[in-house]
Order: sequence, then structure tokens, then C-alpha cells
Amino acid sequence: MPRERDRILPICRNRKAFHDYAIEARLEAGMALSGSEVKSLRQGKGNLADAWVHFREGEAWLVGSHIAPYPQANRENHEPTRERKLLMSRRELSKLAARVREKGLAVIPLSMYFKGPWVKVELGVGRGKKQHDKREAIRDRDDRREMDRATRDR
Repeated sequence: MPRERDRILPICRNRKAFHDYAIEARLEAGMALSGSEVKSLRQGKGNLADAWVHFREGEAWLVGSHIAPYPQANRENHEPTRERKLLMSRRELSKLAARVREKGLAVIPLSMYFKGPWVKVELGVGRGKKQHDKREAIRDRDDRREMDRATRDR
């Protein structure tokens, strides 16, 4: 039987990331959050649609994510779009920063979830897709769907 801390509860996904980027690698990071942010996320009020990861002074920051204010927090509430520090080991952080320095690579948050009592972010290292790459991916997906239908109907 799985323990309570091993249970994963999804909060939100960044569907746009898979359309705009070719994801090459994935990794997990924690986030430094205030209490009102965690309570708001427990209600499912998080959004990663326009978020990205920025490296500054040897630290990684999640920029552009939105966590709605918690109504019961009064004056102790958080700013919805503030930058949030990502928690990773120093070695992981330096490897990731080195890969991002390569031309065309970016770090994009793919999903946010609870892993036990902690909020985690799944990050993807990806290369931006051009418009013709997006069309090709849609065409491949449609072709695969047609083949599946044909084999299923036989």
C-alpha cells in the first residue's frame, strides 16, 4: 500500500508547452511557497500557461506562473504572479544552467502537482518549434489516429 507522502495529486498542466517546444529531458523541482499559495493550490487555482524558468545568481526562478489569491488570507495574501524560487540540488542546477546556455534550449514548466505535502514542478528542457514543425507534428498525430482507426475497424 502506498504511503501518504508518495501520493501524487495533479494541480495543473502546461498543455501549450508540448505544442510550442520539443521536450528533450524532464526533471522535478520543489518550490518555495508561502502558506496562502499552498492553500490556493489545494483548491486547484494554479496556472502555468505563460510560465518559464529564469536563472539568476546561481538560482532558478519560476516566472510568469499565476497562483490565485487565497480569499481567507486577508492582508497576509501573496502576489499572484510573483517570481517563485525553484528548489534543486546545486549539481542539478549547474547542469541545467549549462544546458540552457546552448543555443535554442529553454526550461519550461510542464506540470505542477502535490507529492505528499510538498508542491513539485515538472520541468522540461526543450527546443522551440518552428511553425512548420508544429504542422508536421499535427499531421503525424492525425496519420497515427487514422491508422489506429483502420486497424481497430478491421
